[in-house]
Amino acid sequence: MMMKYVKQILVILLITSIGEFLNIFLPFPISGNIYGMALLFISLCLGVVKLDQIDETARFLLNVMPILFIPSAVGIMEKWSELQHIWWQIIIIIILTTVFVMAVSGLVTQAIIKRDRGQNEK
Repeated sequence: MMMKYVKQILVILLITSIGEFLNIFLPFPISGNIYGMALLFISLCLGVVKLDQIDETARFLLNVMPILFIPSAVGIMEKWSELQHIWWQIIIIIILTTVFVMAVSGLVTQAIIKRDRGQNEK
């Protein structure tokens, strides 16, 4: 049972590492984790990586994701003296980007649902 999780995390780490190498060698201003996510998405779509090969470990990582934001929050607290005079600008940016992400996510979800309904009716 434990070996299954080790294999799943190794698949995820391998794809993430390839993304980091792409970040080093490609001249684009894109971070390695974005390359890794794109590679994982493409691999899943093409069937190179099967969902059951990473499903349980990916779900675990999604469940603990909020914990991964703690270091960022601590970093913001440590730099508060430098950020204090622009806090209202930061709040506006957070609100606007949150609304934008929610709107785009909702529109994409609606488009996918409509597409799936159209395919099911045929």
